[in-house]
Amino acid sequence: MCTLCGSNERVPGSRGVTRRSVLGALGGLTALGGLVGCSGSSIAAGTATSTAAAPERSRLSVVLLGTQAGPPVDPGRAGIATALVVDDATYVIDCGRAATTRYVEAGLRLDSLRGIFLTHLHADHIADYYNFFLLGGHIKNILGDTLAGPVPVYGPGPAGGLPPKFGGGTAPTVAPESPAPGTAEMTARLHEAYAYSDNIFLRDMTIRDIRALAEVHEIALPPVGAGHRNTSPPTPPFPVMEDDRVKVTATLVPHGPVFPSFAFRFDTDHGSVTFSGDTRTTDNLTTLARGTDMLVHEAINVRDVELPPADLTHMLESHVEVQEVGAVAQQADAGRLVLSHISNLGSPVDPARWEQMAAVGYDRPVIVGADLQRLVIA
Repeated sequence: MCTLCGSNERVPGSRGVTRRSVLGALGGLTALGGLVGCSGSSIAAGTATSTAAAPERSRLSVVLLGTQAGPPVDPGRAGIATALVVDDATYVIDCGRAATTRYVEAGLRLDSLRGIFLTHLHADHIADYYNFFLLGGHIKNILGDTLAGPVPVYGPGPAGGLPPKFGGGTAPTVAPESPAPGTAEMTARLHEAYAYSDNIFLRDMTIRDIRALAEVHEIALPPVGAGHRNTSPPTPPFPVMEDDRVKVTATLVPHGPVFPSFAFRFDTDHGSVTFSGDTRTTDNLTTLARGTDMLVHEAINVRDVELPPADLTHMLESHVEVQEVGAVAQQADAGRLVLSHISNLGSPVDPARWEQMAAVGYDRPVIVGADLQRLVIA
């Protein structure tokens, strides 16, 4: 039984305890429960300069909300998600499993969220996307926080088709009437999927209309001949958006059959950060990242497992080996290399060993990311 329901304690951000405010507090308590129940293993596992639960003041910093690669629900790491904090504004890059909970655990304000950027539409990058609006845009949590208003979302448009099945044969097709939707259609379908819950809350608690909270922008591609059969031709960096804090550019990166798949670069008055997204080695990324202060890059280790040759080739068509990522950072002349979206393919990541492997060919600092790690740039 929850003792809060019978408490006379006022909920922060409210004038008194009401049914509505108690429901909000219960939602917030769930998030705090995640913080209390989170073991130190995921934080201690990395080389964190600090954990993010009590963020210090800085002009530009990166918070690794989740660092897990791929869909498996492994202990110790949440799904891939990163926050870029520029002065008092926050931008989220990818929204993997538990991203909203990690965001609040990190001490980040929902009302500071200025944009969400999706590198591609694999499930492990979007699992918590809708929760930023469904839950983060609901009534205030116990910290008195909720989304301030509509949040711009920048993500892929429709793929235009599906690839053949790996290994041959056929595969079933989900939603054959529209099997490869982009960010806008995906969001619209999520609105429909949660319609009953939203319609009840709109009548029972006077929440905001969730359809007005996400301003979706599908990223327009330059005329380079890209498509689902040619996913990443040579692509010079192209503009995505610009506001009073950041200028965002992107390029296409090769991530197996996924299209489109983006890398993003954020330039600010205080420095620059580039996010690789999921990719194999590509000149598109090193061109985009040239001279960046920090390169946040994915990595896998396939050398400690035995894979059939076809499976190994298939894996390396989508990802960069940890032993090769240092050379990527060196070629890009990146000031720091941070590994996130990492996998040891079935066994825990050993941060010290990974740091040694990633440092090969790179003469600057390497950080093996851990959840809730905060990295100050300026």
